[in-house]
Amino acid sequence: MRLESVGKRYGLRQPWIVRDVSQEVAAGRLIRLEGPNGSGKSTLLRMMAGVSTPSAGRITGRPHTGYVPERFPGALGFGTREYLQHMARIHRLSGTDVTEAVDDWLERLGATEYARAPLRTLSKGMCQKVAIAQALLSRPGLLVLDEAWTGLDQAARGALDAAVADRLAAGGIVLYVDHDSARLANLVDERWRLASGTVTTVAGGGRPGESPAQPTVIIELAGLEAGSLSRLAGVDGVLEVRGEPSAQDCQLSAPGLATAAVRQTSSDAVLRELLSWDGVHVTRVWPAARSPEQAQADPAGDAGAGR
Repeated sequence: MRLESVGKRYGLRQPWIVRDVSQEVAAGRLIRLEGPNGSGKSTLLRMMAGVSTPSAGRITGRPHTGYVPERFPGALGFGTREYLQHMARIHRLSGTDVTEAVDDWLERLGATEYARAPLRTLSKGMCQKVAIAQALLSRPGLLVLDEAWTGLDQAARGALDAAVADRLAAGGIVLYVDHDSARLANLVDERWRLASGTVTTVAGGGRPGESPAQPTVIIELAGLEAGSLSRLAGVDGVLEVRGEPSAQDCQLSAPGLATAAVRQTSSDAVLRELLSWDGVHVTRVWPAARSPEQAQADPAGDAGAGR
């Protein structure tokens, strides 16, 4: 699969969101796409998945594709099984293959009991399982995952991890974005860094013989005001910022909250900077390798505990 000078903007007088991206992707590669919020990651993923057309350049050699968007439109007028059967046929499955694939993924993701439920009645986490199932029904040669693990329970996350490994073993390409820097770190072949609309390939894949990804910690903040997210993203050592996190991610519900993924080696300096901001409170810090649930269950094990 090849990207040749690919760019995207939404109107002739609008700025380029992604520009002049040229990359070649070999079969069986796992690629992590990184970059701050608003850098164009989702735009690039949509173009690679074929759901958005480049404004410039071209993408060639794209295999049959499964795509999990950042936001799944759960208010569609389908039942769960009905929707997945419809998507299976779009992915060119037919006959008993449709039923077998749908039942298989409902079971793997722990969603069988919701097979007859209308999509509009499902929780965010269950809708995410449906989004993942529709992408994997046809065993795609290219799997594009935009924050696909968000909102999943532990068992479903494990099922998705296993599906990624299966696609790679079959020679497929997997491209993903995730706020957890430890996600699939031991499998990553390439890391693409998107900044100012352009992509650079950076070191840090986790396959044998390569350097592991740099350890990071997650800092949870309260009391942010409008405009603070961009200020936070500009702090040296901050890798990614997420505003209005979901309850599944951070168990937060009040406004003015965010999380920042920070290089472990920079965490002390970043914490000092954040603690100097008026009205902003650091509510929790934990290693990215641990889930928020683990950190809450064992506060003594949090990074920065006792600060």
